[in-house]
Amino acid sequence: MQRRRPTIHDVAAAAGVSRGTVSRLLNGDRYVSTSARVAIERAIAETGYVVNRNARSLVTRRTGSVVMVLSEPQEKLFEDPNFSVLLRTAIHRLAERDVSLVMMIAADDSDRDRVVRYVRGGHADGVLLVSTHAGDPLPDRLREINVPAAAQGAVLGRESVIPYAAADDREGARQMTRYLVESGRRRIATITGPLDTPGGVLRLEGFCDVLGRKATKKLIEHGDYTQLGGESAMARLLQRAPDIDAVFVGSDLMAAGALSALRAAGRRVPDDVAVGGFDDSAVALTTHPPLTTIRQPLAQVAEQTVRLLLELIDGARPAHPVILPTELVIRDSA
Repeated sequence: MQRRRPTIHDVAAAAGVSRGTVSRLLNGDRYVSTSARVAIERAIAETGYVVNRNARSLVTRRTGSVVMVLSEPQEKLFEDPNFSVLLRTAIHRLAERDVSLVMMIAADDSDRDRVVRYVRGGHADGVLLVSTHAGDPLPDRLREINVPAAAQGAVLGRESVIPYAAADDREGARQMTRYLVESGRRRIATITGPLDTPGGVLRLEGFCDVLGRKATKKLIEHGDYTQLGGESAMARLLQRAPDIDAVFVGSDLMAAGALSALRAAGRRVPDDVAVGGFDDSAVALTTHPPLTTIRQPLAQVAEQTVRLLLELIDGARPAHPVILPTELVIRDSA
């Protein structure tokens, strides 16, 4: 004989509260007392009650899901360990509110069209923007359809209209550059991230803040946040400025590539050239030698971005940006 599925009435009876109180809690009402909330959550666990999302969405006009949009080619999702941290943390935090996460890639116009169609179709309550580049039309298109959106990292040119959480990229770059200067390095170069991203722009600005006029164009090379891009950029730097004795690289993944290029050129690290990265990702512990880097609190950035988005979904006004501090982590590469 098939067992009857528990209902909201069963939950109310087990919790000793009214059906209306259970309904209000399930629909996100903040004004349910702590004691009632605890009793209802215990009753849900004991009875095995499962929320009927379709029925709830008819009442709340919410889908119970959020879209995370990565504005990068799909292969970067698997190459860059930072994205896995952001994704894992966002899934966990949203699950605490019984909200599901849908992952979408928006690397080109057709991808962006697909995202807009999906959101306009009423399939998501909000959007988390990740690695959005300057000039990307997607943020404005999302605003046109009036869907809540928050970004992990500033959307350049839209900082005042898209709430975001981020690490203090500029100060982190200052920390690393000051450390290289104080270590006695005299000819310090940098490999930046893409200059249509906040990390690319702000980390370069932090580097220039410390070096001033010594930060010449000859000592600045641009990368793309990939290992191969870092290797190519380092090779170009060595060809143009063979006397460099230190390099600040705008991401750990690019720094791993820079280390490969230095080995191929017969340069010892850190004896001949000191190398500093940025992220303190899993990559930093696997390089040879282990990477001196800047730790950015990616998990906290993701948590704060989710918080900002959920507040928007709940009707709050856009909040001020959340900027989190970075930390210098000294290992063997510098």
